[in-house]
Amino acid sequence: MEKSSSSTGTPAADAKISSIFIYPIKSCRGVSVPQAPLTPTGFRWDRQWLVVNQKLRAYTQRVQPKLALVEVNMPEEAFSEGWEPTKNSYMEIKAPGMDVLKISLCKPTQVAHGVSVWEWSGSALDEGDVASKWFTDYLGKPSRLVRFNEASETRPVDPMYAKGHFIMFSDLHPFMLLSQESLDALNKLLKEPVPINRFRPNMLVTGCEPFSEDLWTEIKISQFSFQGVKLCSRCKIPTINQHTAIAGPEPNETLMKFRSDRVLRPDKKQQGKIYFGQNLVCKENVTEGKAKMVKVGDPIHVINKVSTAAEAAA
Repeated sequence: MEKSSSSTGTPAADAKISSIFIYPIKSCRGVSVPQAPLTPTGFRWDRQWLVVNQKLRAYTQRVQPKLALVEVNMPEEAFSEGWEPTKNSYMEIKAPGMDVLKISLCKPTQVAHGVSVWEWSGSALDEGDVASKWFTDYLGKPSRLVRFNEASETRPVDPMYAKGHFIMFSDLHPFMLLSQESLDALNKLLKEPVPINRFRPNMLVTGCEPFSEDLWTEIKISQFSFQGVKLCSRCKIPTINQHTAIAGPEPNETLMKFRSDRVLRPDKKQQGKIYFGQNLVCKENVTEGKAKMVKVGDPIHVINKVSTAAEAAA
């Protein structure tokens, strides 16, 4: 099927970016931003920090749903091209019943060895005892806040899906994209609609058919090339209300009826998974030259796609 073209001869966009979300601390609230710089591990500042337990293992909302109520604010200029923090640059962290915690955006010198998140372990930068006490008091369990140490560590994406790509404290991939139309289609089936924050995408797009992002294997966002590498399988976090930290059966119960591997991929190995969204990697060299920025409103052009979700990697 040919893409339609505008009167200028430029191919019409297949969708556009409607929101960009950054999650500076893994499993805490996201920040909606008008633009974000691309880095080799995803958007700048995304999942750069992690809350860990006394054994330095990652805490997530799966076991600590109260993290859903932790609000993170960054300076607006932190998402500008070429910006670097000064000694007066802070991330502010808020939560119910807690004083504001300010974390310097300049890197700490203290190192924590043996930090682990899923399959990865390594050293990380420790944000100190004040941050540790804040999260310990809030969660009621010994905790520390650590920052990914780019100087000494790398965390590769599963080479089966995206060889040569890297992340910080994301679960599996540098970017996750979801369409507003897919969310709208889900919400039509739910008694109580859910907001986008249940799914924690980096990019919300609009202007396409529901679930068309399942099929995208290569897209251009503005002039930047991205590869769709794996349908996003969902854990229990979408069932956690991000305003109350209370879990329920939805939307996963409904997703299981029409977005499970049994429905979407009946001829493939069945793992009881549900899929909602597409994981991406950026194909650009983002370490050289001017910062490359993705902005709200940027057009998306689909370069290559598969015919059905069953053909997509998952």
